[in-house]
Amino acid sequence: MSRHHLLRACAAATTALTLSAALSACDAASSDGKGGDAEVVTVYSADGLKGENGDGWYDKVFADFTKKTGIEVKYVEGGSGEMVQRAVREKSNTQADVLVTLPPFIQQAAGKGLLTKYQPQGSGQVNGGDKGADGLWTSVVNNYFGFVYNKKELTKAPTTWEELLDATYKGKLQYSTPGVAGDGTAVLIKAMHDFGGQAPALAYLKKLQANSVGPSSSTSKLAPKTDKGEILVANGDVQMNFAQSKTMPNLGIWFPAKAGGKPTTFALPYAAGLVADGPHTENGKKLLDYLLSPEAQKLVSSVGGGFPARTDVKPTDANAVELTRLMGGVEVFEPDWADIDENLTSYVDAWKSATGS
Repeated sequence: MSRHHLLRACAAATTALTLSAALSACDAASSDGKGGDAEVVTVYSADGLKGENGDGWYDKVFADFTKKTGIEVKYVEGGSGEMVQRAVREKSNTQADVLVTLPPFIQQAAGKGLLTKYQPQGSGQVNGGDKGADGLWTSVVNNYFGFVYNKKELTKAPTTWEELLDATYKGKLQYSTPGVAGDGTAVLIKAMHDFGGQAPALAYLKKLQANSVGPSSSTSKLAPKTDKGEILVANGDVQMNFAQSKTMPNLGIWFPAKAGGKPTTFALPYAAGLVADGPHTENGKKLLDYLLSPEAQKLVSSVGGGFPARTDVKPTDANAVELTRLMGGVEVFEPDWADIDENLTSYVDAWKSATGS
């Protein structure tokens, strides 16, 4: 039934309500193509952009979006792989409208048919490498992989992977789970790059297991443990850890190097896509548009501690200056995401075998 005919039917059927109230109710029911509560959009996202105390980029931008549009944002958070797996399980009864994950899980979501093509307003200002060529996803916050350490317990930051094998770190080191958490998968990707391949990387991670307290499904939980001194070193990412450091004074960020080499990292953006057959698709499009709007992008560094996805937004706030300093001297490499997407399962299985995880 067309919207026009639906409105006429509603108007004809009502007796207890006034005509204007009936039309309003019908409009609310039909304004979203799939029915239900039209003033809602549901986001499944990797952790990191929502603040520990309600002061993160998501907190601010979602509140502004709701104030501007009247659309409430329902938010579900977890590891990147966890969010993709949940969306796969719900494919016959889709619950999410927008999916935000770190690579390679956004590519995985696209490959599993979870996303539908939509190029948000402003996506033309996002670099080609930070969005899918197929139009299925685009970065909304740029970011880089990194590690954290406890500045109170350690007089200086570690500098190499090899240092982490020292007895100092026995039972005081943890990283999130490859294949479940985006940042955990990043540990494996960076180790493979720094050590020159899968075999030497796994040989190193097998040794490292002697000092590790075990994997964690969520990376965001590791920074508070590091700040408190429960562990001394953990993995993370620059945006999340920089934002957390504002309320965690003992948290420092560093980038491991192979002994004799330079510290390295790679881009690990928060990439967003419109979920196929979501319950509120039009609202999902509106939210994606807003996340890439200049007003939202200008808050990425000042509020979120991250890097804008839009190249035409160039912040000069104190956080932006500090982030630029932090990245100085760090070599940024580009992973072969096509290879990682194709072989991720085998890489993770090999990691499990090597570490006994």
